[in-house]
Amino acid sequence: MEVKLKKLNHYDNTYPLPAYETPGSAGVDVRAMLEEKDLLIQAGQRVLIPTGLTMEIPQGYEVQVRPRSGLSFKTNLMVVNSPGTIDSDYRGEVKIIMGNFGNEEIKIEHGMRIAQFVFAKAPQVKWSEVKSELSETERSSDGFGSTGTH
Repeated sequence: MEVKLKKLNHYDNTYPLPAYETPGSAGVDVRAMLEEKDLLIQAGQRVLIPTGLTMEIPQGYEVQVRPRSGLSFKTNLMVVNSPGTIDSDYRGEVKIIMGNFGNEEIKIEHGMRIAQFVFAKAPQVKWSEVKSELSETERSSDGFGSTGTH
């Protein structure tokens, strides 16, 4: 699948475009493209981090914005709405909603790999409202924790 990608004026061309880091990668890493070269995220604060990118996602697909596992493990930073969705009809700059869930400020550096994009099919459905009961399953309406922990 080919996706058109446009760099905005504040994209720093010394950095490569998002790319798969290994042959088995499901996602491509995306970088912070900051006009001020560093961004301090205070404890408890959420910020929008610009990527300097816009894209044309084919209809029937979405781009999921997910955290990078190493960043989530080594810091208190989290992609807040994970996974976030970029719809196929959105043409604005992609910005990452990042939150600091720690007790100390954390610095985001210009060019830092902050999240990843995963491409996924996103079919639209047609709802069919019914007045009768839905089909039965073994699980039925059992919800959170219904299968136990062991």
